[in-house]
Amino acid sequence: MSSDVCATVPDAGPGEAADVKRVPPAPVSSSWAAVFSLAVGVFGLLTAEYLPTSLLTPMAADLGVSEALAGQAVTVTAVAAMLSGLLTASLTRRIDRRIVLLGFTVLLIVSNLLVAVAANMVMLLLMRILLGVALGGFWSMAAAVAMRLVPPDVVPRAISIIFSGIAVATIVAVPLGSYLGELSGWRSTFLAAAALGVVTLVFQFFALPRMAPQGTARLGTLWEVLRRPGFGVGIAGMLLVHIGHYALFTYIRPALENVVKVDVDELALLLFVFGVANFVGTLAAGWLLEISLRLTLTLTPALMGVAALGLALLPAGQAGYVVLVVLWGLAFGGVSVAWSNWATRMVPDQAESAGGLVVVGVQSAIAGGAGAGGVMFGMGGVTTVFTVSGAVLLASALLILRRVKAPPTPRGN
Repeated sequence: MSSDVCATVPDAGPGEAADVKRVPPAPVSSSWAAVFSLAVGVFGLLTAEYLPTSLLTPMAADLGVSEALAGQAVTVTAVAAMLSGLLTASLTRRIDRRIVLLGFTVLLIVSNLLVAVAANMVMLLLMRILLGVALGGFWSMAAAVAMRLVPPDVVPRAISIIFSGIAVATIVAVPLGSYLGELSGWRSTFLAAAALGVVTLVFQFFALPRMAPQGTARLGTLWEVLRRPGFGVGIAGMLLVHIGHYALFTYIRPALENVVKVDVDELALLLFVFGVANFVGTLAAGWLLEISLRLTLTLTPALMGVAALGLALLPAGQAGYVVLVVLWGLAFGGVSVAWSNWATRMVPDQAESAGGLVVVGVQSAIAGGAGAGGVMFGMGGVTTVFTVSGAVLLASALLILRRVKAPPTPRGN
């Protein structure tokens, strides 16, 4: 159920006439079943994305390729997700958003089914591209769709629930994939992922309401969104945060082994604790965002920077290091939620295009952070990675505090 009028957002650059942008009407009641169906969808997509990480060796052996080549199943998914995030809003602008979301879940099912029966690496990579299309498109639309499912004052909470699917997938995908792979083979694991997709599709079919297309997005809209006052600076801040995190996260295992001094069993437990903290942080961010967007955007990288520098420089002892790892996981749990909220608040009339730019930024930062971390690791080991990345995270927090525009928390009518 929606209000009868649209809000407007003025948009006038230097020397331009004011152009009034129409913002989609906000609902007056909440569709929480639909919100949870999107969370399940995110979980299914991210689980499928992570599966090759735990199944790399048997996949490579069965298909007769090197593990390095099999690892490209992750790379092509990320590249396809970047392109899909950019193009989804413009290519589907005339289609009911419910149909688009269901279509992405169908792609998830098809991808996993055909990966499970792939006879060679080429077929497998092509099917992983389908997954990337679904992943990038679904992620880019998630925050914008949340705006159409719940009233404005609880949008942050809805987005935190949707993105909790990422945290849950981070916790369970790799160990579950490894367990199922040992139990019944890697192909059966992808069949199980397809079955999860079928359950998700049924849930979404009954839970998601019809959502008539309201956007006017075209390819040029992406450039227009980037030129909105304050948006480009915000994206720069977001990139710094994610680059700093993924430079750290790429080398979390050597850090835990060499700094925290954990053995193999303790390592698995601590990674699980990190994932649980990440999940808790994702949900807590929904509450914190209802208080202050600026506080959430600034606090999350600041806490991650403190944790990174503490791990690198402080003689904290094993218990102290564990606390720092938990702090890092909690803080990062709020990052995706906060920036998705920021994008929709900055550009409510083109929320899907803004979400696409966020997806591209995050995927680029994953590659850039991992690459930068590799250079630093080669130069000075894990201490250098954590010291420099911690400094980058603190600098990003300062940039966000001083320069990034944070629209006020929306209130319900």
